[in-house]
Amino acid sequence: MKKMWKRSAKAWLLRGYPNFNLLLTFFRLLSPFIVIFADFMRNGFLYALVIIALVTSSCSKMSRIEKSHDPAKKLAYANELYGKKKYMQANQLYSELLTVYKGTKEFEDMYYNYAYSSLKLEDYEQAAYHFKNFVDIFPNSPRAEEMDYMQAYCYYKLSPRVELDQKSTTQAISAMQTFIDTHPGSARIAEATRIIDLCRKKLEEKEFKAAELYYDIGLFHAAAVSFKNLMRDYPDSQSSDQYKYMAIKSYYEYAENSIIEKQSERYEQVVTEYLDFADRYPQSTYLKDAEQFYTQTQDHLKSLQNEQVKEKPKQ
Repeated sequence: MKKMWKRSAKAWLLRGYPNFNLLLTFFRLLSPFIVIFADFMRNGFLYALVIIALVTSSCSKMSRIEKSHDPAKKLAYANELYGKKKYMQANQLYSELLTVYKGTKEFEDMYYNYAYSSLKLEDYEQAAYHFKNFVDIFPNSPRAEEMDYMQAYCYYKLSPRVELDQKSTTQAISAMQTFIDTHPGSARIAEATRIIDLCRKKLEEKEFKAAELYYDIGLFHAAAVSFKNLMRDYPDSQSSDQYKYMAIKSYYEYAENSIIEKQSERYEQVVTEYLDFADRYPQSTYLKDAEQFYTQTQDHLKSLQNEQVKEKPKQ
């Protein structure tokens, strides 16, 4: 009776669902993956529970330590967190302990870690303050040289992209140079020099972009002065011949766009700049282009002289 019922039920399913066998085969093939997925979800849930338990435990411990009236226990836990690279929590505890340990033998090590925890959190402005403060408090510490360098390094890290204000870049150069002058025998001199060069390169690029902008918007005299200032400020730059060439080009455009009464004087400036360029950079790749401006300038000067002769009244 039971077998007959199963056969009739199957026949009914097949009549109602002609693709039933295909569907059944599909589920049989899929079943191992369902088992794997279920196992993964079960294990994943267990992993999540473990992580939640660990985080909760850590938070509860931090909460207990914060409420503790035992500064030694707080400091020990702060150092433990610092060693585990949990800088945010360590920084928080160190901050609470500053007034408690100031003037004690533990304060130097604690403040050292406190300064570095700010650095690790990329709070460079705060870190620079603490590195400087460390030197002020412990001027004779063996770590004073390191702290001097790290203060300058923080200014370097605060240096923004070229388009923005470069106050921090200038501070970094000044601080690194002070470090070099104060610690002439330091092993960090080479790195300090490298950072100064990088910062100067950034300032040079910013000035160059400003000079280019003057030229692009037609302020040719301002552009010429800016390019000459670049040469003066960065005499050892690999682009100094380019700056000189751009000064020539700018002075030429300035003269060409001037009123006739001013043109002769301003074309003479182009001649002066070109002769100086040819003397300084005889191998420059810009020499040929500069020479074209010189030639065109000579033609303009001759033309202006001829016009002046024509305009002179006959005696």
